Amino acid sequence: MDGGGRFASTLRKLTAKLRVRSSRNRDDALLAPRRKRNRGLELVERLTPRGAGFAATVLIIAGSAALGVVKGGHLQTITETLRDARDAVANSAGFRIVSVNISGRKQLTQDEVLAIGGVTGRRSLLFLDAADVRDRLKANPWIADATVLKLYPDRLSIEITERNAFALWQDRGQLSLIAADGAVLEPYVARRFTALPLVVGKGGETRARGFLDVIAAYPQISKDVKAIVFVGERRWNLRLASGLDIRLPETGIQAALDRLMKLDREDRVLSRDVLAIDLRLPDRVVVRMSDDAAKARFDALKAKAKATKKATDA
Repeated sequence: MDGGGRFASTLRKLTAKLRVRSSRNRDDALLAPRRKRNRGLELVERLTPRGAGFAATVLIIAGSAALGVVKGGHLQTITETLRDARDAVANSAGFRIVSVNISGRKQLTQDEVLAIGGVTGRRSLLFLDAADVRDRLKANPWIADATVLKLYPDRLSIEITERNAFALWQDRGQLSLIAADGAVLEPYVARRFTALPLVVGKGGETRARGFLDVIAAYPQISKDVKAIVFVGERRWNLRLASGLDIRLPETGIQAALDRLMKLDREDRVLSRDVLAIDLRLPDRVVVRMSDDAAKARFDALKAKAKATKKATDA
């Protein structure tokens, strides 16, 4: 056989082997179970933009970090750090607060006003929120009103209206300084307010001004008042410096005081050794004397009765 015949025979054998291998592969493919593709998953994969998974991962990490900052109590620190950095840039540009004019203060010092308003040496005028400073000032019980003006580039003007200390208020053992409208200014710690009237009892702090205006018309009483006591959130008692208690009715206070003044002119009852005068009943006055005064009165009446009897017998 020549060379051409040998080549043709070899080619035929190779072709036959390839046909057998291909047939086996088809048979194996037919016998193997087919994998079912989830059409919904295919649709999601088609519609989801490339890189979405990475972006979602970044968002989850950022959210976790933010939650950690809030729960860990670091939010205020981070906020203050960012604010200080911002103010530092503005200060370097010429907006540092170098002059603060405060007017209207009487009880509060300049440093106290600045601290209440949150104005520090690091704050810049450019980023200072005047409305926020005003709200902080008005939240303080001593300050009734406030005006805050930013005068560029470096001046700040603050005008405040202070409440006046009106009285000392005692409730459940706690002593506080109050304004005329009953607002509690501060716990009482300074002895400079000892001359103020003393109000005792819950609810008395808001009604004291009106009541003191009423008794001011009776100087014989008002000049000796040591304390006014609001009883049961309904009515007033007067405690005089002598220790005398004057019990007033819930209504008709002026009429009751008029009766007391008449009784004092006739019998000088306010100057006697009396513990309490009860004016709560409109048709009578009940006077409670001290033990010594009661005994002296009893002895006097007894002696008078004895003298009368002796004179009658004679």
